[in-house]
Amino acid sequence: MRYIGVDLGGTGIKAGVVDERGEILSKGSARTGQERPYQAVIADIAALCERVARDANTPLGDIKAVGVGVPGIFDPKTGRIPFCANLGWHDVPFVSEMQKRLPLPVFVGNDATVAGYAESIAGVSAGTASSVFITLGTGVGGGIVVGGKPYSGAHGVGSEIGHMILSMGGEPCNCGNRGCFERYASATAVIREARKAVAAHPESMMLARCGGDPARMNAKIAFDCAKEGDAAALEVFNGYVSALAHGIVSIINLFDPEVIVLGGGVSMAGAFLLDAVREAVKPLVLFKDMGCARIELARLGADAGLIGAALLGKE
Repeated sequence: MRYIGVDLGGTGIKAGVVDERGEILSKGSARTGQERPYQAVIADIAALCERVARDANTPLGDIKAVGVGVPGIFDPKTGRIPFCANLGWHDVPFVSEMQKRLPLPVFVGNDATVAGYAESIAGVSAGTASSVFITLGTGVGGGIVVGGKPYSGAHGVGSEIGHMILSMGGEPCNCGNRGCFERYASATAVIREARKAVAAHPESMMLARCGGDPARMNAKIAFDCAKEGDAAALEVFNGYVSALAHGIVSIINLFDPEVIVLGGGVSMAGAFLLDAVREAVKPLVLFKDMGCARIELARLGADAGLIGAALLGKE
């Protein structure tokens, strides 16, 4: 059986034909053009689906379903996208618009949720019944899999892990609250703290690595310098690890999943980050004499959203 998966982003659209094992048979991309009416963007999504089907030598009639991962909220009861900040969409009748152009069932999920689902089928958490995927990028997203199926809650807004509140009255968040997990565990948080650190410690190699301009700071610079032993960078890194570990322990206490998967750009720090997070989590776990979720790095990379979206059609 074959499916089409679409990863819809603010700047680009990726689509591909995927088999039931999660293997990509063909893929392509297009510019989103988010400044255009939603009808034009959806028309381009449908056209891209037709193109990748042709590239895979698969007639549309042999495609079981189209799945789409969106950077926003989807209401499965109405087939509408109530809110998608990256695209400026509000109350878009997504499923009905897609079906005007493609004679196929259409499934939609949050982009982080479908990426987590992909990992549970074809990635590091394959073979498990429960897992939580955490995307560590500009913000923090989440994908929850329970009983082998993606979980989005009663209203389609579940798995917003980045907006767990870690600190009452803490750092202001774009969502309007304060102290959200993503304000401490995102790449944005690393950059904020690294800029503070070089202001206090201009001798830090972090400042030299960004050409003396803190505006050019990024998480990779901070983590690379920490790995090389820079004291100010290590302080930033250790603070980040502590925040991430506290969020992970909250997830463990709430869901008790088999696996917690770390993905997104920050996870590219690899074993340096993973080993530190595993050690930081150990003393925080509530039931220390019992097993708890293993923590792993995502394997599927940039294709996770496309694969997971496609496999929504399996459900």
